[in-house]
Amino acid sequence: MKTKRKVEIAVISDVHLGTYGCHAKQLLTYLNSINPKKLILNGDIVDIWQFSKRYFPKSHLKVIKKIMDFAADGVEVIYITGNHDEMLRKFSDTTIGNISIVDKLVLDIDGKKGWFFHGDVFDISIQNAKWLAKLGGYGYDLLILLNRMTNWVLSKMGKERYSLSKKIKNGVKGAVKFISDYEKVIAELAIENGYDYVVCGHIHQPKMEIKENKHGKTMYLNSGDWVENFTALEYQFKRWKIYNYSHDKLSPFFADEDVKEMEVKDLIAAITIVDKTQK
Repeated sequence: MKTKRKVEIAVISDVHLGTYGCHAKQLLTYLNSINPKKLILNGDIVDIWQFSKRYFPKSHLKVIKKIMDFAADGVEVIYITGNHDEMLRKFSDTTIGNISIVDKLVLDIDGKKGWFFHGDVFDISIQNAKWLAKLGGYGYDLLILLNRMTNWVLSKMGKERYSLSKKIKNGVKGAVKFISDYEKVIAELAIENGYDYVVCGHIHQPKMEIKENKHGKTMYLNSGDWVENFTALEYQFKRWKIYNYSHDKLSPFFADEDVKEMEVKDLIAAITIVDKTQK
């Protein structure tokens, strides 16, 4: 008998299937432990940049099969494109069954607005990206176009595509400043646009933090990655948490003090489901 945790929304990003750095077995264990209503794949799930026919082990294929199984079982699966899987951007706004491909997503979550995107478009230039992204509803789409053009030109010149790894290679201090600027710009845009949550990935830095300025506040959320941190974001009981595979393993989702006021039977019903087909 196998017990699974009910999760309203699960967000994973930066899995990089098809690369040696991907930890597909740990991710598969996590995916097998949850029963989400909505699964958001927030970019860089399959690493098309570094894809090689010579390396795509069974565990990587099983992750893809598990995602397909989720969709077949009625789970809404939303694939948000990233930079390492930017080839999928030509299929944006396509829906097949319960799977949809988008470049960005806005969700109403218990009366609060959540803004979801991978985050690579803010790599081109932090300040210029902010200015462009503010150009009405087309700003973010324009950034994606510029990102694709930049990488197309770089590839034609025989140069490495633009990615965060270049920033990291420049040294720890430069990387820390970049990450700080990245979070600040994203949070400021979310506040300006009235989003209660802004959810991204890309920089492989799991985080959940309230960001404030004179115009308001937002909750900045980053799902981290499955290369180094083995993290995901989960939404349940009207709140978010960072799931950390190394620390949480398969422990239930608890909502801090709120849970203590619940009846035991209600808590069990809220966080578990028994799969009777497995023994």
